[in-house]
Amino acid sequence: MPFTLAAPVHSELLIKKSRFLGCVEAVTGREQAVARVERLRVEHPDARHVCWALMAGGHSAANDDGEPSGTAGRPMLEVLRHQELEGVLATVVRYFGGIKLGAGGLVRAYTDAVAQALLGAERVPLIRTQTLQVTVPYAFEGAVRRELDARGAVLEQVQHGAEVQLTLHVAEDGVESLRSQVDEVCQGRATWG
Repeated sequence: MPFTLAAPVHSELLIKKSRFLGCVEAVTGREQAVARVERLRVEHPDARHVCWALMAGGHSAANDDGEPSGTAGRPMLEVLRHQELEGVLATVVRYFGGIKLGAGGLVRAYTDAVAQALLGAERVPLIRTQTLQVTVPYAFEGAVRRELDARGAVLEQVQHGAEVQLTLHVAEDGVESLRSQVDEVCQGRATWG
């Protein structure tokens, strides 16, 4: 089961006068991750590197930001993979201290910065949801709302017109069960959109 993070967590390492500021945080996708990395560049204008790794939406990305190829982003990504994380961005801001660390030293520094941040992170199960829309007669609205509550569905929007149109989110593994129960409650008069 994949996990995401409840809140951003930071770490700081000092290695041979270089300062490594790590952060792991939940993101919705690549666009949000790239925007976050750009904000870090603005917040840390004197930093030499802002390296990052992303696991989101079944896609992964890694960026060494000028460090030797394969010494920052890819090792950070492997830490996320081993933790079974999804929808998570790992960033490490490096302030260069004047002493070169070598490829092995860089790999250790970047993975340690991410691993240290993850030690303090609260992992939460990632539950994939699906958005559904159903239209029901007014007489069944109360019963349908009770079914939604009982099955953990989240009601996003309700529109009252000739009938009641409900937009909701439900865990993917509960979609079929919810549909059949709502159809039964509405005596076959529910319309799914």
